[in-house]
Amino acid sequence: MAMTLTELEKALKGLLLSGMVATLEARALQVASHEMDFIEGVGWLVQDELDRRRSTLLNRRYRASGLTERKYLKDIDWSYNPKLPKRECLELGALKFIDAKEDILLVGQPGTAKSHIAKALALLAVERGYRVVYRDANDFIGGILEAREIGNWKKHRTELVGADLLVIDDLFLRRLPQGAGDELADIIMSRYEHHATIITSNRPFDDWAKLLGDVVVVAPLLDRLLHHGHLLKFEGKSWRLREAAARAARKDCV
Repeated sequence: MAMTLTELEKALKGLLLSGMVATLEARALQVASHEMDFIEGVGWLVQDELDRRRSTLLNRRYRASGLTERKYLKDIDWSYNPKLPKRECLELGALKFIDAKEDILLVGQPGTAKSHIAKALALLAVERGYRVVYRDANDFIGGILEAREIGNWKKHRTELVGADLLVIDDLFLRRLPQGAGDELADIIMSRYEHHATIITSNRPFDDWAKLLGDVVVVAPLLDRLLHHGHLLKFEGKSWRLREAAARAARKDCV
């Protein structure tokens, strides 16, 4: 028995084929107007469903990662700050370091795109199907302390240790709370040679012991991060200062 378009849409919804539902009428019109034959029309409907499922999956992975904005390497104005390690950053975009289980340290002056690059690499990893966890350093430490407090530490630690890529952004903007240095070291050392980690920081290594609150743990922590890692130093002009100057200039023109 032939179905009407409405009945067919209802049946497709029941089969959870919402990608097909969204384009069914358009594809039917294309077939009816001989823009494509029946087999082509069915093929495009199947592709529409696959595209929707891929988009849904990517959005789910994006939300699960903790990223709150989509950053891209192509959006960086490399000419503004020629001191940036452009070649190394673009090479990291191939994401070979994730499969090689290598770590990345992006260290240097504020406003020089360290966070932008870390977020762009995390987004690329999400889009390529890797399990990614992105955390601002304050949220990273806060999440650990909260998990300890509510008795959810084992599950929380498994998520952090098991992610294909862990990004800890803006580490050491301030001194870590008592005991947090040990938790940080535990996560990073447990990931060593098993999964890739990216850390960004404005603070030089000489300050890390004071900010960790534990001199003893710094040497083994850095040893593991740098053993199979990439250390990229960021210097030069700040994008945030440029953007602030541009905003001020626009206000003066009003």
